[in-house]
Amino acid sequence: MDVTLINPFINATINVLETMAFVTVSAGKPYLKKDNIAVGDVTGVLGLTGVAHGTIAVTFEKQCILTVVSNMFGEKIDGLNEDIADAVGELTNMISGQARRELDEMGKVFKAAIPSVITGKKHTIRHYGNGPKIAIPFQIDGGKFTIEVCFER
Repeated sequence: MDVTLINPFINATINVLETMAFVTVSAGKPYLKKDNIAVGDVTGVLGLTGVAHGTIAVTFEKQCILTVVSNMFGEKIDGLNEDIADAVGELTNMISGQARRELDEMGKVFKAAIPSVITGKKHTIRHYGNGPKIAIPFQIDGGKFTIEVCFER
């Protein structure tokens, strides 16, 4: 997989979360994900077409997304609900948009679909395409989340 396609998603993830949720984000070491089981409890998934076809998934552990959305809304949110799902979809959209702008500047143009949101313990994430799934774990004070990027070979 071309690492130049991955780095813009890492940059965008850090920027969006720090800007929208006022949290400090640290990225962990990327790894090859072998299964389709989400490591989080709420996931936004978005299809991409253009230079390559693929998907981005942003999956949050429950406590992490509650912290993020509480910070975004300026009030304490203590349970997963429709507002949380909407926020995950919007965060996925913003991450994709920023990453696509960076990729566009490199001459790699992508278009994005509308994000879908999946919730529940150990839910399945279906990536479009047969390429490797690169997972990048992230940490904030409120918990962990992971982005997965997968492009066709």
